[in-house]
Amino acid sequence: MSSYETAVARYFAAWNAVGAEAVAAAVAAAWAEGGSYTDPLADVRGHEGVAAVITAAHEQFPGFEFRRTGVVEGHHDVARFQWELVSLADGSAPVAGSDVITLDGDGRIRTVTGFLDRMPTA
Repeated sequence: MSSYETAVARYFAAWNAVGAEAVAAAVAAAWAEGGSYTDPLADVRGHEGVAAVITAAHEQFPGFEFRRTGVVEGHHDVARFQWELVSLADGSAPVAGSDVITLDGDGRIRTVTGFLDRMPTA
């Protein structure tokens, strides 16, 4: 597994962690101190900010998990990948997007810039 794939696997582990302690631990494992997450709906810095965004997504979409679609592409300290938010009940995926991450020297996420490609209308 490449360093990009490892970082993205930790990213999804954080997004799919359940419970405040698990989310906090997974965010700390994936993101560098002071790391950021920015998409059209959020712009946060630090582990607590990232954990709050993840917790809010779980509250808005209970019974869903984030899954990578396609391959992870990377060069230098930058990687990009696509994802979907999938219902565990019926397999529907009402939300999809793509993210670009930058990594620090230890392979932890410094920045995430997210794009939402599909969102529910309501």
